[in-house]
Amino acid sequence: MIAKLSDNIISPLGLTTVENFRAILSGKSALYPYSGKFGLPEDFCASIFDREVLEQLFNSKYGNGAQYSFLEKLCILSVSSALQDADIDPADDDVVFVISSTKGNVEYLSNNPNSQECYISHSATKIATFFGNKNAPIVASNACISGVCAQIIAIRQLLSNRYRTAIVIGADVLSKFIISGFQSFKALSPYECKPYDKERIGLNLGEAVGTIILQQNNDAKTSGWRVEACSIHNDANHISGPSRTGEGSFRVISDIIKSIDVDDLAFISTHGTATVYNDEMESIAIHRAALDNVPVTGLKGYYGHTLGAAGVIETIMAMAAIDNNVILPTRGYTIPGTTYQLNLSNSVRHTNKTTFIKLLSGFGGTNAGIAYRKGGIL
Repeated sequence: MIAKLSDNIISPLGLTTVENFRAILSGKSALYPYSGKFGLPEDFCASIFDREVLEQLFNSKYGNGAQYSFLEKLCILSVSSALQDADIDPADDDVVFVISSTKGNVEYLSNNPNSQECYISHSATKIATFFGNKNAPIVASNACISGVCAQIIAIRQLLSNRYRTAIVIGADVLSKFIISGFQSFKALSPYECKPYDKERIGLNLGEAVGTIILQQNNDAKTSGWRVEACSIHNDANHISGPSRTGEGSFRVISDIIKSIDVDDLAFISTHGTATVYNDEMESIAIHRAALDNVPVTGLKGYYGHTLGAAGVIETIMAMAAIDNNVILPTRGYTIPGTTYQLNLSNSVRHTNKTTFIKLLSGFGGTNAGIAYRKGGIL
């Protein structure tokens, strides 16, 4: 059995999972409009860290961290927090680090694009080494599904008995390079995003880091959360556009529901980017899987699209929601705007069910999903 030992989220909404959950439950969003940020001529709306505060936090804990990038510092802070609730030594030989990021240290690109500092693998090694771990870290960088990919990679490593414990980190920070890239697609909304809404016009981007510590574990020293199923499919529809039939996402859902009790499904945590085609695609995939009545929740209205962190932090928030017997609202949603109307709400709902599915989709036809269940140890 693969169980979750502990977790952490650091975002503009808070420095812990509890702080993030309480902020979302109260309806707080980290999305704000920016004008001239990163030297860009177009206005945009995003969720962005107060870097000075986090730099000071890192320095207060670990001294001058000049050798680490801001992204690396975020990861170190998040892992350190998650380790407080996990009875493991991160330096042990049976521990592996799995890092999810779509962009890595983009801050170095303009200064020295040929430097090793630009590579995500270089950052992953620095992070693992900080905690005394000598195993080669694994990097998952597969567009927007990276955060779920990283969890699936970790699960496969544990099931193969190569390691007993996996520290999964999802992290990305924004830059001129990233914002301008999404602007070139005409994919960004200058206002707060509206997932699945009739008036949606695009996504917002965000910054965050999340950590989930997973372990192959059959004793009682876990959170009670265990992995039920996972799946990855690529429908190879288009370099940036999702399948019009939701084929890849439908296949992911179909794989997962073969291995879970659908009657115990509290909700589906979707990608919900608030772009016209992604939200439509997900509605089609969920309809094809005959899950129209299952509650759906999307968190992009609170965090924006946090890229390589999305699959990790949204999985953690789904766990926190079920721990508190609620389904979190989809902020920004008001009027149904997809061909098949999903079971969405912009207010808090209650649930006594214990299973959820986390779905993601991304560029290049990528699709991934994972299901967790809270139920103690079998």
